[in-house]
Amino acid sequence: MKKLVVYYSLGGNTRAVARKIAQALKADILEIRTVKSYPDDYDVLLGLAKREVNTGYIPQLAPYRVDFSKYDAVLIGTPVWWYSFAPAVKSFMTGKKWNGMKVFPFATNGGWLGHTPSDFRKALRGAEVGPVLNVKFEDNKQVTPESDIKEWLSLI
Repeated sequence: MKKLVVYYSLGGNTRAVARKIAQALKADILEIRTVKSYPDDYDVLLGLAKREVNTGYIPQLAPYRVDFSKYDAVLIGTPVWWYSFAPAVKSFMTGKKWNGMKVFPFATNGGWLGHTPSDFRKALRGAEVGPVLNVKFEDNKQVTPESDIKEWLSLI
């Protein structure tokens, strides 16, 4: 089975997990990038992130090329922003035909997934959506055991 790992990462945690997953599965990898960059100031970013999630903002993405028909499974990674996936991930998922695809989401966070799992299921209508892997970090250090990630990978 050919797999694709797609992820968005602002601070690097989701990128690290995505690379680990892609390596373990020998999967192709694609980083989602926004055209407009986000501010470095954490407090400014928090306010902006909250506003974007609450208003349903869909940022413009940098161009990418991928033929989804080549893949048996797509793994989508996101940081949790205000209890949901990042707007860049929403932008990536919007407008795609997910019917019949197998999708396995994963999310990095500092404490709680919020409604990220149900938001993924809504956004990926028609797809066979696997359980969301919850990868917690404290001060940019992964606290979720590697065994949890390996167990999730065994479902794919």
